[in-house]
Amino acid sequence: MNNVGVFDRLGRLMRPYVSVFDPALLAIVGSLAVIGLVTLYSAGNDFPWRVTDQARNFAIALGVLFIAANVSPQVLMRLAVPVYAIGVALLIATALKGVTVKGATRWLDIGVGRIQPSEIMKLGLPMMLAWYFHRREGVLRTFDFAVAALLVLVPVGLIVKQPDLGTALLVLGAGFFVIFFAGLPWKWLVAMVLGGLAMLPAAWTLMHDYQRERILTLIDPSTDPLGKGFHTIQAMIAIGSGGAFGKGWMQGTQTHLEFIPERTSDFIFAVFSEEFGLIGNIVLVVLFFALVVRAFAIAINAPTMFARLLAASIGMIMFTYAFVNMGMVSGILPVVGVPLPFISYGGTALVTLGMACGLLMAIAANRKLVQS
Repeated sequence: MNNVGVFDRLGRLMRPYVSVFDPALLAIVGSLAVIGLVTLYSAGNDFPWRVTDQARNFAIALGVLFIAANVSPQVLMRLAVPVYAIGVALLIATALKGVTVKGATRWLDIGVGRIQPSEIMKLGLPMMLAWYFHRREGVLRTFDFAVAALLVLVPVGLIVKQPDLGTALLVLGAGFFVIFFAGLPWKWLVAMVLGGLAMLPAAWTLMHDYQRERILTLIDPSTDPLGKGFHTIQAMIAIGSGGAFGKGWMQGTQTHLEFIPERTSDFIFAVFSEEFGLIGNIVLVVLFFALVVRAFAIAINAPTMFARLLAASIGMIMFTYAFVNMGMVSGILPVVGVPLPFISYGGTALVTLGMACGLLMAIAANRKLVQS
């Protein structure tokens, strides 16, 4: 009886913290996590320790999700400016004294380990912009959109300089989505598109050699089938060979004969496609679609402009992650090193995604409190 009483008291104590979990969102993320671990087990058959590491990463991400879900949007608003400022300061520190690996200076040694400050900006930037537009709600002018653009360009420019084109695109996308949902005039959007097209020749000259090679490889990977085009060609072979129903779990020949490069991280979608086929891909796309739809449902029902903008941008961040990864593995986008959410191996991205889902749950729970 004493044990029953202890568990009962513990349950009552934890109920307020657990009640913030959004069942639909948790079910979608849980399904993606299971698919990720199953696919990683096959993809990483030669190094099974990665599955154990990924399970640990999921546990950490779940802990971060739990903490973020219990932080109210009001507290998030107060944290927006400090998080953005710290993120920019760390990016500047990385540019000055960062650790260079394979020609890229993306990491900062903080004594107890290395961190990648650009990851902070994936959520820090949309939080900052959502805070700014919330403060300017009802009095938005052209000047406010110009300020928002500057807030985006500062971290994006620092990330491009590292260079890290994949993360820079994700951060740029996160910032753009907030500005767009805040009410960016269509004439500005058209002007930005035309301006971007006009700047393409200049951008081409500013690109690193390997970045230009990726674009050329996208156009025709067969020009260098054993070099720059190898990743794309082998991934496309794997996807095509999966057919409608796939070759079966652990039966992928491209995977287990080690033709697919980076098969546990950036190119894990090729492994999944080969083993589970078109049907599996449809299930995966439906889950990602459901994740984005749920994020937008939370955004639509959010009580404040800050919460609406943040939730909607998180939904679009998830979409961008999935679209860019599947696109680059399928050969319709350049290879830019973007992981597939909850599927690819990696701890940093999982923690960021876990925090993003936690923020969505916090916004959804806050709406319930406001209504009650």
